[in-house]
Amino acid sequence: MPQTDRTKCLLVDDVEENLIALEALLQRDGLDILKAQSGPEALELLLAHDDVALALLDVQMPDMNGFELAELIRGSERTRHIPLIFMTAGSREQNWQFRGYESGAVDFLYKPIDPHMLTNKASVFFELHRRKQALAHELRARTEALRINEMFMAVLSHDLRTPLQSIVAAATVLKRQPPPDKAVLMADRVLGTSQRMGHMIEDLLDVTRIRQAGGLALQLGPAHMQALVQRTLEEVATSHPERPIDSTLQGDLAGTWDAERLCQVVTNLVGNALHHGSADHPVRIAVDGTRAEQVSITVANGGTIPQELLPHLFDPFRGGEREPGRHQGLGLGLFIAHQIVRAHRGTIEARSQDNVTTFQVTLPRHSPARPHRS
Repeated sequence: MPQTDRTKCLLVDDVEENLIALEALLQRDGLDILKAQSGPEALELLLAHDDVALALLDVQMPDMNGFELAELIRGSERTRHIPLIFMTAGSREQNWQFRGYESGAVDFLYKPIDPHMLTNKASVFFELHRRKQALAHELRARTEALRINEMFMAVLSHDLRTPLQSIVAAATVLKRQPPPDKAVLMADRVLGTSQRMGHMIEDLLDVTRIRQAGGLALQLGPAHMQALVQRTLEEVATSHPERPIDSTLQGDLAGTWDAERLCQVVTNLVGNALHHGSADHPVRIAVDGTRAEQVSITVANGGTIPQELLPHLFDPFRGGEREPGRHQGLGLGLFIAHQIVRAHRGTIEARSQDNVTTFQVTLPRHSPARPHRS
């Protein structure tokens, strides 16, 4: 998740004029002020907003005073980290301060509050919050990079080893000068496994390009969706002659795209449907160019994806989806398709219900001539 550049501050005071004065004092670029005139209203705001950097609480409020509100804030896992500063126009009795600090306050201010002192204190907490966000963002990025690197090693040591072993075995048999019919069979096996390894290597290179450049560079030019879809389906049908693929094309299918990359998208989506869809349900692809500014591609197959997996379908190296006895890819097909579509400034969505799974790609008819930065 990207780091946000907005900081949030909660002000709680039952007197509206005080809230207005505090807001005017603290307001600055990049700061969102949340205002509440009671404890329950403050709790509602905290439920609706994450990552509040600082809360300023008036002590003397009807129904729920500042101490009681602080105890509720401290009692919740998602809000207990918020720094609290108490404000009061009451007496300077020490037991009030002790109670404030016992409730989790980082400071206790008496009204009238020195504006310069308050802005300085608030600025410190805002800066600490921004640094905390930056560190959390960097930690997520480094954790993801480590995970990707570990998956690269797993791919190289496992997924590529299987086709390589098949090539070595076939080459060993060929070296013994087998009968011509068996030699042709072995040669076909070498060719097929070599092509599978080539696809894996290209996928790995694409992931490297995406991570290093922040997206895929496109070679844009005039293209026709009918031609690239039909070409792709012919290639897929050669390797899956037993599975029917129904196609429907309508409207104006011309536009400005990277034709080779969109062939890759269609290949990955149709290949995913063939591998994971129900064998007794035909794969259906529909291309719709009836709208002036966009063209959509829909690929549907039988079967249902568990709802908990849907948010992670486009993550690289998805785990837990491999089926025994099937040649599997690296879990990169949907990730790369997603990146290609985003580079075209398009969208890709997945839906799965009533035993039908659908992927829909929507592309602007004329994609901008620059790569997407993810």
